[in-house]
Amino acid sequence: MQDWKEIYRAKLTTAAEAVKHIPDGARVFFGHAANEPPVLVDAMVQNYEQYKNVEIVHWVPMGKGEYTLPKMAGHIRHNALFVGPSTRAAVQEGRADYTPFFFYQSPRFFTDGTMPVDVALVSLTPPDKHGFCSFGVSVGGTKPAALAAKIVIAQINDQMPRTMGDSFIHVSRLTYAVEASSPLPELGGGSIGAVEEAIGRNCAALIEDGSTLQLGIGSIPDAVLKSLGDKKDLGIHSEMFSDGVVDLYRKGVITGAAKTLNKGKMVAAFLMGSKKLYEFVDQNPDVLMLPVDYVNDPVVIAQQNKMVAINSCLQVDFNGQVNSESMGAKQFSGIGGQLDYVRGASMCPNGKAILAMPSTAKHGTVSRIVPVFAPGTTVTTTRTDVHYIVTEYGAVDLRGKSLRERARLLISIAHPDFRDELRQAYRERYGNEEAGT
Repeated sequence: MQDWKEIYRAKLTTAAEAVKHIPDGARVFFGHAANEPPVLVDAMVQNYEQYKNVEIVHWVPMGKGEYTLPKMAGHIRHNALFVGPSTRAAVQEGRADYTPFFFYQSPRFFTDGTMPVDVALVSLTPPDKHGFCSFGVSVGGTKPAALAAKIVIAQINDQMPRTMGDSFIHVSRLTYAVEASSPLPELGGGSIGAVEEAIGRNCAALIEDGSTLQLGIGSIPDAVLKSLGDKKDLGIHSEMFSDGVVDLYRKGVITGAAKTLNKGKMVAAFLMGSKKLYEFVDQNPDVLMLPVDYVNDPVVIAQQNKMVAINSCLQVDFNGQVNSESMGAKQFSGIGGQLDYVRGASMCPNGKAILAMPSTAKHGTVSRIVPVFAPGTTVTTTRTDVHYIVTEYGAVDLRGKSLRERARLLISIAHPDFRDELRQAYRERYGNEEAGT
């Protein structure tokens, strides 16, 4: 058998040369979040005029997003699977697209003809002594896309941490390899003020010892983690996690001892955080990076012990419908894995699905709890899926509640400045009866 080192050397090339092999009309997948290979992306952007009708797809963007510039028209068009700061304007202005689907289904879509991948651009660690590279901080949808792609172009990045789990690909599976060292993009901790701290405490009060947690991105999940210092034997089975999990692991709060599946291990599909997180997961056998069709599968999630899913949202209406991704008709972010975990935790006999948000937006001038959504607003989590809603004013359980009961409960955790007008809207809908405190 040919030595892997010879195979690897034969695939080495420059970024500019590698991206020349992307054909017109191709669908190009970028590694997810901090796995995005900046040297390869920059080479595509610099040579954009060589392409015709190339589509770029990926989830959370952490790079510059220059492939969405107006001059790319006719050459490159972005199809966002999750909208972020660097791609939001292009999506909202119609220069880029957004495609919603359940995150856990994506590996199947790459192979069943729903969303076939022609080219995958990924970031990998250097090969080990057996010729295997690690996808590092993003296995979730990145590895399945690479395995399904006709062409795999990898930036071999010595700054990518080598993670454990189902995170490896052999150099023989690569089409081209470009050795280039790049620091990983870091996600700064969100600002945790008094509102976020109160939300964190209200969420933490719902979490029992021995629970298995899923946490989303941002200041609210960070605030929840800060409030869990007195808990015991928590576990992690999460689409992603960040720096706060590291602190609780080191304090002995997170042990995974009570987990049903992957006992003692922290399971994730991808990671976003600071250098502290990236150093922590490097060759750490307590962290398992696995494909998203396992990590986000509601049936798998439902098997965990005391599964608690905590995600952020933007608005809730009186019916209990939850908007987590749009500003009216304008796409702001994406569904991600929220509904995967809401449904998985709800299917768990002792599970809890928590959706949390500050009670107001726009510096306190707008209530996030509303009688009805504005036209075009996305319903991310349906009223039949909703469980707990949390603000800084408390937590309410909407499961099994009538529409009138839901409205009254939601008014009780709205900001006091807006409760009178919400009560008036309640009376207009349901008659002149008590509308909550």
